Amino acid sequence: MNTLDLAKKIRINTLRMVNNAGASHIGPILSIVDILAVLYGEVMHYDVMNPKLETRDRFILSKGHAGAAVYAVLAEVGFFDNSELLDYGKDGSKYSGHVSSIGILGMEFSTGSLGHGLSVASGMALRAKLDNINYKVFTILGDGELDEGSNWEALMFAAHSKLNNLCVIIDRNNMQSIDTTENTLALEPLAEKIRSFGWHVEELDGHNHQALESALNICSAKPLCLIAKTVKGKGVSFMENNIEWHYKTPRDEQFIQAINELEAT
Repeated sequence: MNTLDLAKKIRINTLRMVNNAGASHIGPILSIVDILAVLYGEVMHYDVMNPKLETRDRFILSKGHAGAAVYAVLAEVGFFDNSELLDYGKDGSKYSGHVSSIGILGMEFSTGSLGHGLSVASGMALRAKLDNINYKVFTILGDGELDEGSNWEALMFAAHSKLNNLCVIIDRNNMQSIDTTENTLALEPLAEKIRSFGWHVEELDGHNHQALESALNICSAKPLCLIAKTVKGKGVSFMENNIEWHYKTPRDEQFIQAINELEAT
């Protein structure tokens, strides 16, 4: 399956999951789908028959509220059956709204409270260096999540430790919760700030699969940070750049319209 087809399946499945569960966060879910499709479709090394392979690449979703997208991609690449996605968000389900790794093949770490993923990813990358194991660690951060100070500590630590097996992808959709990032707590000049911490930084279109694949394969002596410029709610016309879809549930006519738009792409 090519990455464009994979992204389409993830978008449709996550929309159905959120609708079925009466859940939210479809906006930030849709903004990272293309990144996940390229990571799992072309870039990362893993084995669905041996999920604990020592040399597997690791992925952590730090913006844990977009967990439906990770469950969907794990199902599509074969870690578990797609039918299990129907349990998403239900009482007692292991597929919780915020990412859980408990009992879920292919999931490395549970996240919910923002600001934890990069620190854990840095620790995983350091372990690979210390034990001379050849794997990479990838993590997706929300841009609003950068308001958490722990991220900046981890950025300093990773550069100091020369963790060039670590890649951070920032989902730069310019929105957080109920406002823009710049109105909430301005981040710019973001690339300049992260470069000053000792990272190799690239800015790119977070929905361009070719650009993503090229950037994710960059070799550098420094840790790699990709600032992926994305659209919140990508793929559904009335959700795109609409802050309401951070929390709203797609229902009835809106759900049907969204599915129709995604299936038509």
